[in-house]
Amino acid sequence: MAEMNMLHAINDALAIAMTADERMVVFGEDVGHFGGVFRATSGLQEKFGRDRCFNTPLTEQGIAGFANGLASNGMTAVAEIQFADYIFPAFDQIVNETAKFRYRSGNQFNVGGLTFRTPYGGGIAGGHYHSQSPEAYFTQTPGLKVVIPRNPEQAKGLLLASIRDPNPVIFFEPKRLYRASVGEVPAGDFVIELGKADVVKTGTDITLLGWGAQMETLEKAAKMAEKDGISCEIVDLRTLSPWDIDTVAASVKKTGRLLINHEAPLTGGFAGEIAATIQEECFLHLESPISRICGLDTPYPLILEKEYMPDELKTYEAIKASVNF
Repeated sequence: MAEMNMLHAINDALAIAMTADERMVVFGEDVGHFGGVFRATSGLQEKFGRDRCFNTPLTEQGIAGFANGLASNGMTAVAEIQFADYIFPAFDQIVNETAKFRYRSGNQFNVGGLTFRTPYGGGIAGGHYHSQSPEAYFTQTPGLKVVIPRNPEQAKGLLLASIRDPNPVIFFEPKRLYRASVGEVPAGDFVIELGKADVVKTGTDITLLGWGAQMETLEKAAKMAEKDGISCEIVDLRTLSPWDIDTVAASVKKTGRLLINHEAPLTGGFAGEIAATIQEECFLHLESPISRICGLDTPYPLILEKEYMPDELKTYEAIKASVNF
């Protein structure tokens, strides 16, 4: 085991994967000698050479199209989109090409060796162009996997699994945790299975479900609720597409209540999909309506960032309301 922050864990995962797979290349804006805007790729160009870790022009659509071409020819392509807010120019390539490549060729061709890495979310005073959480846009696209880690250990294991998965993966990295989240990480090569949720804490009164940086919010809210005698079960979804319905449903059948927390706006957020599915699976077990504590239906604000965030106080109030329903 070694103590790392999330950036070190991601960098370590990339280095391990590149060492094990000579077909793997890492590319994006400023990822070469500069090491990326957050330094996630620091040292990779020096270790593996300019042919395997290199800068691209500032064109997200071009990065995604280039990644599709590499992956369709058998390369393991890891493309960095500098901020998740910048992924929208690449949307057509990802949704209409990456996701459908295998399907439209009848499995004669695929881009399964492709992973898009991108920092997402708020909490760094980045304003409306550097704080968005666009994960839900991609969960409606068959052919893509969507993965989000909560800490350094999860980041390393899930990223290695994503790179080696035979399907294209979008790997969202909670940027406010890059240096803030520090923990023990297994040394060497290991993977965490995609598509499996993780029960972080067991409880009996309500299930709290989230992913990424919001897991810390749920843990804080649960500690506040425990002072009121409310026992919270905390579940980290980790993979949003495909998501682990069985684990979540089993938890809700036990507790009778569900609260879902995510940074993205409420309307059209992935919490709505979870809520609809769980009420079908667990209708006769529910003791109160499913709660969604999410970002506001506004552009992400700068000055009013704290008001926008679905923090532990909003979550704690919703826990009490659900239990007292």
